[in-house]
Amino acid sequence: MNRYGTHGKRERRGATALLALTLAGGLLLTGCGGTDDASDGAKDTAADSRGGSGMPAPDRPRGEGEQRYDGGTSAPGSGEGEKNGDSRDIAPDPDYLSTFALDVDTASYGYARRTLSEGRLPDPATVRPEEFVNSFRQDYERPDGDGFSVTVDGARTDDEDWSLVRVGLATRPAERQSERPPAALTFVIDISGSMGEPGRLDLAQEALGTMTGRLRDDDSVALVTFSDEAETVLPMTRLGDHRDRVHDAIDGLEPTDSTNLGAGMETGYETAVEGHREGVTNRVVLVSDALANTGDTDADTILERIATERREHGITLFGVGVGSDYGDALMERLADKGDGHTTYVSTGEDAREVFCEQLPSHIELTARDAKAQVAFDPETVAEFRLVGYDNRQVADEDFRDDRVDGGEVGPGHTITALYAVRTRPGADGHLATATVRWLDPDSRTPHEETGDVESDALDDSVWESGRGLRVTATAAYFADALRSPGGDGGSLPGAPGLSELSERADGLADRTENADLRELAEAIEEANRLA
Repeated sequence: MNRYGTHGKRERRGATALLALTLAGGLLLTGCGGTDDASDGAKDTAADSRGGSGMPAPDRPRGEGEQRYDGGTSAPGSGEGEKNGDSRDIAPDPDYLSTFALDVDTASYGYARRTLSEGRLPDPATVRPEEFVNSFRQDYERPDGDGFSVTVDGARTDDEDWSLVRVGLATRPAERQSERPPAALTFVIDISGSMGEPGRLDLAQEALGTMTGRLRDDDSVALVTFSDEAETVLPMTRLGDHRDRVHDAIDGLEPTDSTNLGAGMETGYETAVEGHREGVTNRVVLVSDALANTGDTDADTILERIATERREHGITLFGVGVGSDYGDALMERLADKGDGHTTYVSTGEDAREVFCEQLPSHIELTARDAKAQVAFDPETVAEFRLVGYDNRQVADEDFRDDRVDGGEVGPGHTITALYAVRTRPGADGHLATATVRWLDPDSRTPHEETGDVESDALDDSVWESGRGLRVTATAAYFADALRSPGGDGGSLPGAPGLSELSERADGLADRTENADLRELAEAIEEANRLA
């Protein structure tokens, strides 16, 4: 795979530098059977990134004029874009910056696959392209320590002067089971009536039972259930010789009554605080179909009730969605504002992968309030738009304001942001500089890394580029098609119809013999049939 990115020296910004640069605008453990291997195209977000020296985000856009656009999704051009409020809009001139909080959620892709398997096209409102893209591992080289490495690459599309530019970020590998810190995990389990459907509570019980047998003796587990009311079934319990007690609590879960998710979250965080352990990873894990119908049903209201616990104790949230009817918007909002992440499971295999392979990436934090800013060169770039991240936009001037919330990221992750970029005819030279900024999870010290890409480094064709970029493009085109009327074509440059995309995905899956890419190809084929 071709890589053109470089990463620069980490920088600690003092107050003077901050002022001058203002305008620049999971859970379980590798013992569950997960590995550090990051084969290109495999599902999940564990991988690597390659880097070298690079320039930081510029002090201000290098274009003319003073008008600023803080939408954070895209940039200048003569077209107005589609006025639908999502990442297909094009920002007015002269903004050449794009700023967003990092996000490693993957629930949207999992839920779309579930919906398609039931013979239905997903609601376009539930399709978040960044979660499709980030559902597949990339081979970015990992940094040696905490923080990120940065890779920037891209390829030209069939649309004249339009390219897809990829910004790839990676954290260090997750620790081996013997090396990672102990965990204090509070599971908040939805036992409402809707969880009685096959593929909901039964999946949670199976996965939690498997997980309990594989945790370390120095780990702790608490169990909170909720329906119309919430109850602490198991206080924080050090595993040691108490595994049978944990298994009994899990096996005794039965669905009943309505869904008071607010009460469950409040009791869950109270239980987590009561069982809080210093020097370990304290995490709340919500397992629910997020179909709240009793008590507080608004994410902001629910999170306000647990704000003190979240902020003072640094307890983060991991959301695991289940069910064919799923409150996608509520779960995503809870995770985004609760300093956490979401995923979605629909089969026993999914559940085992989440609890034993993916979630090690979520148990420990290597970066808090992480944000990315991409500065496009106005001499080379005519316009651009960020694919997805619609709910993660950050005002350009807030990039280095560390009071502004970003994303929390653990080891073993890769995060990919894809841009559609129109270059100026005949333009050559520097294309873009990507900068990621984060806070050390313990000291809150800010750090940065950067990467660059030149226009002559772009591959001649997306479909002839490295495998990782082809996987990214395929996932992004698929999400774009599902968000478009009729489910075919899309707003991205060079967008193939679902029929052509299905053929390309099938060929990619055949060549790689990768099970996750085969699932992607099957999902695209089903979407093409339904559309």
